Amino acid sequence: MADQTFWGSVTAEQNVLVVVPDDDPPVISQSRALLRLQGTPGVEVRVWTSRPANDSDLLRRIIGSHTIINIRASTHYSEHVLQSAAGLKHIALWGTGTDNVDLFTARRLGIAVTNTPNTATVSVAEHTLALALSLAHRIPELNSRVRAGEWPRGLLTQLAGKTMGVVGTGAVGTRVAQISRAIGMRVFAWTLHPSEERATQLGVRYVDLETLLKEADVISLHIRLSNQTRGMIGAREFELMKPTALFINTARGALVDEQALYTALLSGTLAGAGLDSFVDEPLSPKHPLRDLPNVIFSPHTAGTTAEALAIGLDMAVDNVLRFLSGRADNRVA
Repeated sequence: MADQTFWGSVTAEQNVLVVVPDDDPPVISQSRALLRLQGTPGVEVRVWTSRPANDSDLLRRIIGSHTIINIRASTHYSEHVLQSAAGLKHIALWGTGTDNVDLFTARRLGIAVTNTPNTATVSVAEHTLALALSLAHRIPELNSRVRAGEWPRGLLTQLAGKTMGVVGTGAVGTRVAQISRAIGMRVFAWTLHPSEERATQLGVRYVDLETLLKEADVISLHIRLSNQTRGMIGAREFELMKPTALFINTARGALVDEQALYTALLSGTLAGAGLDSFVDEPLSPKHPLRDLPNVIFSPHTAGTTAEALAIGLDMAVDNVLRFLSGRADNRVA
């Protein structure tokens, strides 16, 4: 039990248990949002500072809980977990993604699920552009070689005048489109529900996905993971892209066939990739993508600026407190 930390004090009057089963690495621990929650009368808060090893470990942590605040998308609430969590009434997700929760089962069991939409929009959009610019200007490579005593030459890639392909124009995709236009890029976009009015508002051109993949110089994913979108970018899609194209994923790793991505990068079908999300996280030390020089990695941290963290954690705690008072804001199930 060394990895368990308890916040707040327990009194005989407290009868609602709120559990954070997976604060690793810590984001909510010692935050102002958690202090506010632990100071709420009638609430006991427990925080685990490691990730559950398996379903049995997760169930051990959440047993008896009324509400869960979930931090990591790697923690999965399957049908088995939800059915076994007697008394569970609410899962408050930190973040927008809901793919780690069996929403159908949650609805059937009457377990409310809430999330924190649009709290990291600016941060993720900036990170997307940072990855694209770092690839285009070869910043990691040049930094490493200069540090090693070299003075390398060679052309860089200017993004102004090039085409950004935004796959999904929700909050983050919209922001990426805006800042891409601000640096002089044209923007092609794809969404399940395009409209001319929306295209005019954003200053983008909606096209079909095949056209976007063929024409864009940078392709960036900004869609939710679902049964319909899982693995949507595979070998065929990479073959459609320009050999000079850059591929960015700050959404969900499972949107992409990673073996197909590896093959495209290794063969030169694709020039480079900037990745913040992966199918399995943390990324295995033996993952083949690690060996490629034309890939830039970040550890699923695009949304973790101080500003985004504060807003998102506050919203997660607000969702809990409002649910306890009889409301269910930001409900997705």
